[in-house]
Amino acid sequence: MKNYLLFLLVFLHATVSFPQNVHPSPDQISKHIYKLASDKMKGRGTGSKENEKAAKYVASQFKRYKLQPQGTNGFFQPFTAKIRRVVVPDSIRETRNVIGFLNNGADYTIIIGAHFDHLGLGKQGSSKAEKPEGQIHNGADDNASGVAGLLELARYFSQNDVKEAYNFLFIAFGAEELGLVGSRYFVNNPTIPLDKINFMSNMDMIGRYDPKRGVGIGGYGTSEEWPAVFKDVASETKFFTDKAGSGGSDHGSFYAKKIPVLFFHTGGHDDYHKPTDDPEKVDFKAEAGILNIQINLIENAMKLPKLKFKEVTD
Repeated sequence: MKNYLLFLLVFLHATVSFPQNVHPSPDQISKHIYKLASDKMKGRGTGSKENEKAAKYVASQFKRYKLQPQGTNGFFQPFTAKIRRVVVPDSIRETRNVIGFLNNGADYTIIIGAHFDHLGLGKQGSSKAEKPEGQIHNGADDNASGVAGLLELARYFSQNDVKEAYNFLFIAFGAEELGLVGSRYFVNNPTIPLDKINFMSNMDMIGRYDPKRGVGIGGYGTSEEWPAVFKDVASETKFFTDKAGSGGSDHGSFYAKKIPVLFFHTGGHDDYHKPTDDPEKVDFKAEAGILNIQINLIENAMKLPKLKFKEVTD
């Protein structure tokens, strides 16, 4: 009898499929950041071959998580970006947003976004290096960290075996460093109706967590429902809120269209927009904690009807 029970336990262990832990993983975050912010990617400058490779990498991950293409050309939404901040011969450059849809058959959709471009070889955008041209600006924190977060949230919501009360649209924006060009293009040429968007959650520079400061979460004032969503959210990862919905990242394009937003950001640092923003300086474990806060907030928000937009006046 003992042998039979032992055999049964071994058989069950071998055949029963146990649920996979799909919560954000520091190892997965590290993998994405080292891929996107390697020297081989040459800073992912808008219009470059490496920027295109980054877009294809994001699309391959969306496909892996069985998201539906929601661009105008598969996962891609091509557009033309103009470099305005510096004078270069090829100031008109072709690039794209990368868009994947998780269809839960719901009436409304939550957008999760992050920009995948950076400053390339220092010839575009606003490098703070003394002699930027020709130097690879890897952009590990800005914003490979946000794209890693985007991919981890796509993995979580697509593989958690839960049919959520809202759909999800995951967007990697192009040409953010040239003035929020990709997100502005999307809101003016949406691939789902804007009135069907519940809210937009943006991640830009979430890789340099300082436990004294914590992660800032902007957009708290963009809906009267946000305080209820944040109520009782506890985390070992310290966070604080800020009311503003506009600002220098892609959530600002959605706020301008009267859509509630959240914005996750760990703050500035000495490597910001410099060639020294490298992967080894990112705190992968802390980023996983930040993503868990975001999951908690999104899951709380999904218990409520579609959020109402509120303009921030102070």
